[in-house]
Amino acid sequence: MKILSILSPLKTLALLAAFSFSSLSFAGVEVQTDENNVTLAGHDAVAYFTENAPVEGDANISAVHNGAIYHFSTAANRDTFNANPEKYAPQFGGYCAYGTSLGKKFAIDGKAFELIDGKLYVQKSEVVQEVWSENTQANLAAANKNWPKIKGIAADKL
Repeated sequence: MKILSILSPLKTLALLAAFSFSSLSFAGVEVQTDENNVTLAGHDAVAYFTENAPVEGDANISAVHNGAIYHFSTAANRDTFNANPEKYAPQFGGYCAYGTSLGKKFAIDGKAFELIDGKLYVQKSEVVQEVWSENTQANLAAANKNWPKIKGIAADKL
């Protein structure tokens, strides 16, 4: 893990501690959800694109895609999602993109995200987002390479 060797020791310890306490996926191995099968930590998938911000969704305005429940802040956002869910669904099944670059699956907080070429990438936390951003293209290439290998494996088996 070349990137970890260049981080400050404190940042490295913080990242390792955060990853060691990561929660598991419940809906299935390919989509990261909580114990209620909610993905994106309850944040509105469409709002990441339209507001460029993490917006909490409403449990009463929801949709199901690939076995995961998505919450939305408005009915219009839900309808937009339902019209083209693949456009708005997060990459790597909603698992932490940086974790995926390391060959792991970690839950996310819904607040740390980035849109790249019209695709949503979410991170475990804002600290992890900073590390991801230090070398986005290399991390993205590693994540894209690892995802087909880990997609069907449960998070606790990696």
